[in-house]
Amino acid sequence: MQNFIILSDSSCDLPENLKNEYNIDIVPFYVSFDKENYLRENIDININDFYEKITKEKIIPKTSLPSMEDYCNHFRKHLDNGLDILCFTLTSDFSGSYQSAVNAANIMLEDYPDRKILVIDSRKATVAQGLLVVEAAKMQRAGFSLEETYEKMEILKNEGIIIFTIDTLEYLQKGGRIGKASALAGNLLNIKPILLLDEGVLQPHSKVRGRKKSLSEILKIFNEYIKEDINNYQIAIAHAYCEDEAIELEKLLKEKYDISLSYPIFDIGITIGAHTGATAIGIGFIKKFDV
Repeated sequence: MQNFIILSDSSCDLPENLKNEYNIDIVPFYVSFDKENYLRENIDININDFYEKITKEKIIPKTSLPSMEDYCNHFRKHLDNGLDILCFTLTSDFSGSYQSAVNAANIMLEDYPDRKILVIDSRKATVAQGLLVVEAAKMQRAGFSLEETYEKMEILKNEGIIIFTIDTLEYLQKGGRIGKASALAGNLLNIKPILLLDEGVLQPHSKVRGRKKSLSEILKIFNEYIKEDINNYQIAIAHAYCEDEAIELEKLLKEKYDISLSYPIFDIGITIGAHTGATAIGIGFIKKFDV
């Protein structure tokens, strides 16, 4: 085991067993329902309570990034233990979490000049960010150095995407991600958008009518990206409060490609769920570090 620790902000949405297995330290985002009181993701409020609240009360929540102080507190405990740090953050196109971590690292290295803190803008979110973090942990276990792992992750972060659909565009529209006209059209016509998070940017791909067709479209697009290289990728399903559909999507994926996924289904957490609402569902994938 190399002498460094891996951290990520909470937008990576890693299932608890993966966080524990690979000893990943998580720096939480915050969420507010009244713009005054902010709760730490998965500490002060859990995912199910979050989705129940926004679904039943029709609330559009607001998220806030980890502060420099938050990052400093997490960094300090590992630096005090003589560990270097590899830190992942949500894509900088969505959040200032990356800059917050970089600023904190610069502050802490003044007090710990013999230590190293390397921060990676993952250009990813949720399941794809989580898969990237796990690939780094696998490199660490394989004996790679901090610098070697960092350099490989800077390459791998460009080698995977998330393909997903949502029931309503309301949350993205109110969060400033799409225009009002697009949101209205989707809601009126039962149009389900297919979106990609690719190279750090949220991109519209296509539209279909109805939920069932949208899930089929996700598989079709996945096939276009993966082609014959499926064994070179780590793949996982992610969902926001629609577990039954996630299980069905995973089943269809396994049947089509005759594979067993290595990872559990990811729950899309509060940081991303605040912008998609409940019922977001999709497939994330990232290239393996050793292919």
